[in-house]
Amino acid sequence: MPTALVTGASAGLGRTLAAALVGRKWTVIGDARDAAALASAAQQDGFTAIPGDVTDPAHRAALADACPALDLLVNNASSLGVTPLPPLARYPLADLEDVYRVNVFAPLALTQLLRPAVVINVSSDAAVEAYEGWGGYGSAKAALDHLTAVLGAENPDRSVYAVDPGDLRTAMHQRAFPGEDISDRPLPATAVPAFLRLLDERPPSGRYRAADLLVTA
Repeated sequence: MPTALVTGASAGLGRTLAAALVGRKWTVIGDARDAAALASAAQQDGFTAIPGDVTDPAHRAALADACPALDLLVNNASSLGVTPLPPLARYPLADLEDVYRVNVFAPLALTQLLRPAVVINVSSDAAVEAYEGWGGYGSAKAALDHLTAVLGAENPDRSVYAVDPGDLRTAMHQRAFPGEDISDRPLPATAVPAFLRLLDERPPSGRYRAADLLVTA
């Protein structure tokens, strides 16, 4: 039975993807900072909850102890950063460092520690498009994209993917647009088949858009 570690598994895309993997008879280790929400997500048999912060080395060590033989790492945990989204010229640098710790350093640290056969780093269109106010989050995701590309080049025996799931109806997306109605965004479940397709077909390492994977499926 294959084993996956999904970070940020208490809600949104992480929770939905973890449930889909359990439905495929994977053993899933899920982490998130919200212990109560993570416990609620881990009601299925095969889903083990280990709450904590991926930026904490001790927590990462606990995750490694829980899955000594790992087939899939999904680096889904992300930090949007300061809200309302500030321009880069006024972005508090201490907060920007926190964004990079969650979105860049923690995924790399887990990849180094666990060395799974497949790594999926959840990216964003903000990594490749210059949106006003998205400089902190977007530049961190751009760094994650490049990190993913280099890891793929350096490890040709492994599958290393960056996946842009598109705009989804999640709590983090709502925080980016306070007071706005985001009910027109699709639910996270709509993107999950794209991730499963990567696992089924194992295309070359690289950056993929969920929308493209779904269209050509």
